[in-house]
Amino acid sequence: MNDGRGAPLAVAVAGANRHDKKLFTATLDSLVVERPDPREVRQHLCLDKGFDYDDVREDGEVRGYQMHVRSRGEEAHARQRGKKARRWVVERTHSWLNRFRRILVRWEKKAENYQAMLHFASDLIVFNIIDLLR
Repeated sequence: MNDGRGAPLAVAVAGANRHDKKLFTATLDSLVVERPDPREVRQHLCLDKGFDYDDVREDGEVRGYQMHVRSRGEEAHARQRGKKARRWVVERTHSWLNRFRRILVRWEKKAENYQAMLHFASDLIVFNIIDLLR
């Protein structure tokens, strides 16, 4: 999970063969940034068609998010004039994370060690984004 600038906000570690839907709650639970009160500010959460399930939508609504989920079959016809695709931000963040060789090729046997390296790399990315904004 990342913000609009590409800064990583939450990380969940699982096997490569796990479906995105099954990691939705784990990712939201690992969010390290304090969220505003959902009764005051409704945050938007943009997801692709891999999350087009009723239980994912309900879980996001319960947690106070305004859900924007592409339906299956809708994504090919979604291009509208004047609207930018938001997918590239996530792909860019993945590219930044893949520059860390220790993350790209998993050498650690324990998931805790791998998650610590993910958090360290995410912190470096956020630090670089903040440095660019100055």
